[in-house]
Amino acid sequence: MRRILITVCFFTFLYSCSNDDAVSAETQNSNFYALTVGNSWVYKNYRYDIDTEIYEDTGVVDAVSILGTEFIDGNTYFKFRRLTTGNEDGISLCNPNGEHFEYLREFEGDLIRSDGNVKFTNSDYSIRTLSENDWGNIVEELTEDTAIINVEAGNFDCINSERYVILPDGEQAPGLDKFFYADGFGLIYDTSSFVSSDLPVIIRRLDSYTIQ
Repeated sequence: MRRILITVCFFTFLYSCSNDDAVSAETQNSNFYALTVGNSWVYKNYRYDIDTEIYEDTGVVDAVSILGTEFIDGNTYFKFRRLTTGNEDGISLCNPNGEHFEYLREFEGDLIRSDGNVKFTNSDYSIRTLSENDWGNIVEELTEDTAIINVEAGNFDCINSERYVILPDGEQAPGLDKFFYADGFGLIYDTSSFVSSDLPVIIRRLDSYTIQ
């Protein structure tokens, strides 16, 4: 159980600001997830080093872009492409090298996958069950907290969703993952952890972006 991931397919895509001032959510409200064909984001992955007690660059890069749109089951979805490079060693909790495609749309504040599941919400504060298992249930909830997140791409005024496991005895497991999104930019920063550890193994940070 120690190596069970809290985050199952937690990767996303999003957008960032290139100036040093925090971008206010109040100024970006027409396209929260930056769902525009041609937009792209580059994320770098950092791994915790138990010897130095710092997060060090793994060399793994996730390049995300919106290629176009596709009509699926009566709804228009944006086609996302993620190209991961630098993971020749198969670093745990990082994406494997190669391409991955995902179809997403926004509806009433929810970022929805083509299978109907919600990937992120900016308006629903209820606890959502993502997966039920014998060893515990993976849940996620949007918090009321906001934070200015400083990454290589700039400073962003973010909201935060938290993912964790509820054990069979009803207690919350130590592992906790956080997903920070900024209005008009999308995903800025996220983490990936093991259920038994209160310290994330991998963090991803927005390194650069192109937004139309």
